[in-house]
Amino acid sequence: METPEQRLQAIGLDLPAPAVLPEGVHLPFSLVNVRGNRALISGHPQQDGSGRIIGPFGQVGTDLTTAEAQAAARGIGLSVLANLKAEIQDLSRIAGWVRVFGMVNSAPGYTEQHLVLNGFSDLIVSVFGPDIGRHSRSAIGVAGLPMNFAIEIEAELQLD
Repeated sequence: METPEQRLQAIGLDLPAPAVLPEGVHLPFSLVNVRGNRALISGHPQQDGSGRIIGPFGQVGTDLTTAEAQAAARGIGLSVLANLKAEIQDLSRIAGWVRVFGMVNSAPGYTEQHLVLNGFSDLIVSVFGPDIGRHSRSAIGVAGLPMNFAIEIEAELQLD
């Protein structure tokens, strides 16, 4: 059976390095919090290949189009997987994606948050398949996010 890492490679995607926080940024919490057979993923932005946080920044509907935000949500999925892998070592330990919650920094009147989050959800189902990758999800629009992030995504998973 193909591993999640092999599926990523097969679809031409690489995980970035685990997150590297900007100088002066202190997080009094974990990006990935494993408790028994649960992994709770704190809200993530996108990281570049070296693990540096790259946003995206601004409001969707003003500074980013839906298509740009959807691509960024897919990138956030890769960032989540990189940080999760750093914590649990092997993505094959994931028994099921339970819940995904996405916040989209939205311009007034913007109503396509659900389409933005499809970038994340589609990646997870592609990598883990419909049984393990299937999850419940909420996508909401907000007036602002920390550090002016355009999108922040959190999740809950079951581990073997």
